[in-house]
Amino acid sequence: MELVKTRASQINGCAFCIDMHGRDAMKTGETPLRLLLLSAWRESSLYTTQERAALAWTEAVTLLPQTAAPDADYAAAAEHFSPAELMSLTTLIGMINLWNRLAVGFRLQHPAH
Repeated sequence: MELVKTRASQINGCAFCIDMHGRDAMKTGETPLRLLLLSAWRESSLYTTQERAALAWTEAVTLLPQTAAPDADYAAAAEHFSPAELMSLTTLIGMINLWNRLAVGFRLQHPAH
């Protein structure tokens, strides 16, 4: 979930959310290397096939006007997630996109650690 939230936030240019979800991911055991390579996940072997399907679906739904949510991305996600899980994943993607728009729109700043 944190990889999905971080990836959507990268696409949307939301530094506040990238910081928050990157830190949350590390608290749950995510490695700094996988977070650093997240924007290039297609070129990295560090992500499982299930994670790759979730990340592709994240990009497809986040960039909906450009992608129209391709059938291939939907099929890959449906291969790895039950209908209920896919609904939850898509809802998560929609919600982080909303939060990104609020954070960017209201100029939220990430903490200076």
